[in-house]
Amino acid sequence: MSMKVPVLVISGSMGSGKTTVISKASDLLAEASVPHAAIDLDWLSVMYPRHGRYGEQLMFANLAAVWPVYAAAGAERLLVARVVEERSELAQYSRAVPGAEIVVCRLTAPIATMQARVRSREPGMFQAQGIARSAELAGILERTRVENFTVDNGEGRQVTAVAREVLERAGWLQDASSAFL
Repeated sequence: MSMKVPVLVISGSMGSGKTTVISKASDLLAEASVPHAAIDLDWLSVMYPRHGRYGEQLMFANLAAVWPVYAAAGAERLLVARVVEERSELAQYSRAVPGAEIVVCRLTAPIATMQARVRSREPGMFQAQGIARSAELAGILERTRVENFTVDNGEGRQVTAVAREVLERAGWLQDASSAFL
């Protein structure tokens, strides 16, 4: 029987703040002495030549390869930043991380806010595509509603407060505080 592994996937459209929030969530977990790993899953498939439709298979094969290394080093939980468009995608996480107990949080923000974030971080040739994809993806995520809960990451919210809310809603900070009493 494999051990249970809490996996928190932080999803959301482009510009919703997945990478920023996962980084701060990892800091908060470290501060609470919660053994974990944090992965921006998109980075596990970046290479050239691109793998097109096989890129996702490569990404999850890489996750399956690195998770045991993290677990052997003491990680007991896994934070993942990645868009989840359909519930069927969650099976790939379960195959890559045996014992995964997956919770999905979707970050939300106004479309104009997400597009402004994409505009500022993608100044090159893919900016227009990213801006268009941000709105398209927000609509897809609103229709499919794969998430267990949503957290607002719009203008005026501090990243620490957003990350804390994500972790509290997932039960991770609560679990951490009761586990060490």
